[in-house]
Amino acid sequence: MGSAGDWELSKALARAILHDRGQRRKWLGRWLLLTVAWMAIGLWVLDGLLSKNAWMFALWWVFCFFLACVLVVFALYDVLAVMRVEGKKSDERFAEILEEHKKSRDE
Repeated sequence: MGSAGDWELSKALARAILHDRGQRRKWLGRWLLLTVAWMAIGLWVLDGLLSKNAWMFALWWVFCFFLACVLVVFALYDVLAVMRVEGKKSDERFAEILEEHKKSRDE
């Protein structure tokens, strides 16, 4: 499979994850675990090594910040997607109630 095929496969996977609430929540949980694990490793496992080298310390925590920012953006996307879906449901339900009211009034 060439790079074009890999790209299309990656796009399809991303689309499936972003459009399915269950998959989105699974990936959010995985990303959260990765971020927390990365922070914990930096705080407790590599503390001595990171404290000796300023560049390594900065790079480690910049990457940690990046992971946290991606997590927040992904969570905001999830919130907006849920609001859109639930808004559509409530609009449809309101239209059904309005239609029932019109039918009962005409009878």
